[in-house]
Amino acid sequence: MKNYYVYILTNRTNNVLYIGVTNNLSRRIYEHQNKLVEGFSKKYNLVKLVYFEEYPSACGAISREKQLKNWHRQWKINLIKASNPEFNDLSRELY
Repeated sequence: MKNYYVYILTNRTNNVLYIGVTNNLSRRIYEHQNKLVEGFSKKYNLVKLVYFEEYPSACGAISREKQLKNWHRQWKINLIKASNPEFNDLSRELY
């Protein structure tokens, strides 16, 4: 059974947020951190994983991603702080 993940990245100063979805979280974070992904995350140096959720289906993960992308910035920050108040880089736990 394959799992899917919704994740939030930020930069070193925690002032830009990026929300994405993937079926392989460690691979995707590696791609972001090594600038292998063109676009927004590369442009703003978004390399710090600060939040993620796991889902058993792609539909559930995509639905949650869309929901989070429509949230106000402060709601996203509150979500992150509820489980990661210091905005620590959670990617270290993946490797």
